[in-house]
Formats: sequence, structure tokens, C-alpha cells
Amino acid sequence: MTPPTTVLLVDDHILVRRGFRRLLEDDPGIVVVGEASNAEEAVTLNAELAPKVILMDYALPGMNGIAAMREILAGSPSVAVLILSMHSEAALVQRALEAGARGYLLKSATDLDLPDAVRRAAAGRRVLDPKLAQAATAHAERTRELSARETEVLQLICEGLSNRDIANRLSLSANTVAVHRANIMTALGVHKTAELVVYAIQHGLVNLK
Repeated sequence: MTPPTTVLLVDDHILVRRGFRRLLEDDPGIVVVGEASNAEEAVTLNAELAPKVILMDYALPGMNGIAAMREILAGSPSVAVLILSMHSEAALVQRALEAGARGYLLKSATDLDLPDAVRRAAAGRRVLDPKLAQAATAHAERTRELSARETEVLQLICEGLSNRDIANRLSLSANTVAVHRANIMTALGVHKTAELVVYAIQHGLVNLK
């Protein structure tokens, strides 16, 4: 007999979790083994329960879903994480996939078959709405990945450091930091530092305590 597909639900709204649990447990081949209301609980429960699939909201209190997924996958690379969100921005979808998500689903999708999505993810298949796939591909063609140094500079920018402070921290010249800042903005398609910080936080590019 094939063992059931075990699922961990991660969403800060209890009614949403209850709805997902009901949908999933209507399928005899799926068992919901736990629920978490935030990223920290998700990391802990994943270690304790070792689910095959994690169904995770992006917009969690504190650490967002993508940051939580990175932490989970670092210790449990075989778990399939499905991001289920209200957000359909191409940059966010692309970021989630690049961070290791097995799929990205929209809560607002009227034709969403959640049990089927979970089964496909558990089988190693990517689960993505065709419209989201097209948007993510288009976004990837317009932007590029940040280098390790650019990511490091971006982290410090979001921590509020000036170009001179970043230069001192990284043993670079202030001019070099300014060039990195300009290149980061170009790569991400933003034009002001405030927009850059908001974009980086919303899309899980930095880790802020």
C-alpha cells in the first residue's frame, strides 16, 4: 500500500488553514500532519514532522515565506515547498522558484485543485499556473541575478548603511560601492533607494532581523 502524502500547512490565518485542511483531507491519499502560523513555527515543525510537502503562504508575520523556505530547504532539501499566495507579481514568482519552491499557486485561482497540486509536487513535478509561468519567464528575461558582492551590498543598504559605511565594512572604495548600488538598481528595475529597500524586503532578497 502506498504511504500517504504528508503535508504541513503554513498560514497565519486559522480559517485559511482549516479550509486547506478540509480540501486536502477529502483526499484519502493525503494527511495533514501539522499547522504553523508563522515561519519560525514552520521551521520547527518541519524538523519534527518531516512532511513530504509544505504548503506555505508568502506573506507571513516576521520572516516571509521565501526566507523561511530557504532555511527549511537548507536542512531538508527533499521537501517540496509550494508557495500559495495572493501575490502574482512576476518578480516574486521568479524569486520563489529560484529559492527552491516546487511551485507557486494563487489563493484566488477559481480552478485550483489543491490535492492534485500536492500530489504532483510530492512526485517531483513543478506546479505553476500557466499565466504565472509566462510572467516569471518574461521577468527573468528583463532582469538578471545579483552577484554575491551585489547581494552583500544590498543587504547593507537595507540595514541603513551609507556608501562610506559599506565601503569601510567591505574594504572597498566609496566609488565602487556607488557603482554596485547603481548596478543593483538597474538589475532590479528600481530608481530610488527607498524603492530598492522595499523591493528587496518584499521579494526576500535580504534577511532583516
